[in-house]
Amino acid sequence: MAISIKVIAQLAGVSHSTVSRALRDSPLIPSATAERIKLIAKQHGYSASAVARSLVTKRTQAVGVVVTSIADPFNGEVVDGIEQVANQHGYSVILATSQALPERELMVVRSFQERRVDGIVVASSRLGSHYMSLLSELEVPIVLLNNQHPGMFVHSVSIDNASGTYAATRHLISLGHNRIAYLGDQLGLESDSERFHGFQQAMSEAQLEVPVEFILKGDGKREGAAQACRALLDSGDRPTAIVCYNDMSALGVMDVAANLELSIPLDLSIVGFDDLFFTSALQPPLTTIRQPKKELGVRSMELLLALLKGEAADKHEVLQGELVVRGSTDAPKGRTYQAISAGKNSDTRSS
Repeated sequence: MAISIKVIAQLAGVSHSTVSRALRDSPLIPSATAERIKLIAKQHGYSASAVARSLVTKRTQAVGVVVTSIADPFNGEVVDGIEQVANQHGYSVILATSQALPERELMVVRSFQERRVDGIVVASSRLGSHYMSLLSELEVPIVLLNNQHPGMFVHSVSIDNASGTYAATRHLISLGHNRIAYLGDQLGLESDSERFHGFQQAMSEAQLEVPVEFILKGDGKREGAAQACRALLDSGDRPTAIVCYNDMSALGVMDVAANLELSIPLDLSIVGFDDLFFTSALQPPLTTIRQPKKELGVRSMELLLALLKGEAADKHEVLQGELVVRGSTDAPKGRTYQAISAGKNSDTRSS
């Protein structure tokens, strides 16, 4: 039979409330007394009931995490970072999916609130700034990770999307490309708007025009990207390079290039965004923008913990990505490549 707090109190010669406070690391209990109580509890195999503890502390030591899909390889590393920090601080993680649907996202967040989680992290939110009006109603701190809804939210962590595609486009221009297409997303995501802006900025600075047919809209997935780019790549007026919204889109472009017997990178250079786990194993390996996926999860959970402690003011943290140059990009056919700071070696990084 498990030992109770009452028995521990008798063994330690203190009151029931003193034991309870000591086991919760209350500063009201002298450290020597607290350590003696914890030693007795450990020796007798005491384990506090999570339900009982939550009734006393008003905390469940659980956080809710909402991701679009567990099938998305991007989310795996993000959740790994969240869990790492959560576990270090004694929190458990409850995971749910939104399927990228705003109404489902809100339903999941409300269900977390009903389960009395202490805080919530929402990845790739489709509600974004709408949470501003919901915070007082939900009464639970919320951190958004890579918010996809236009407008700022008080507590968020994200990647610098524009600087990533700017670096990718500058890399292609430095190789001698002047006919560069952008394959984005048709869902109106904030990340796509920001990445397209970075692409446009680099092209404008180089005084390069972007024909309207060079601006493509996929769905962020392999099949949708293939459908979006097939007609352009099969035309006599195709680009020599494509900057893709993400790595999954780049996969779709590579599929079409293979079907059309286009050589990568001789006939077509391709750049992705994310640096998912498989990109270095592709043939050729994919040049991409590496998102610090685990770090995004770590920072989001750290911000949520700060909110729970009442330490965090309004904060929007932006992390930088890295250009990873691999074999899917090279000088266009007929041009000689001259080495520059970005380098040409596999897995070379450039800020």
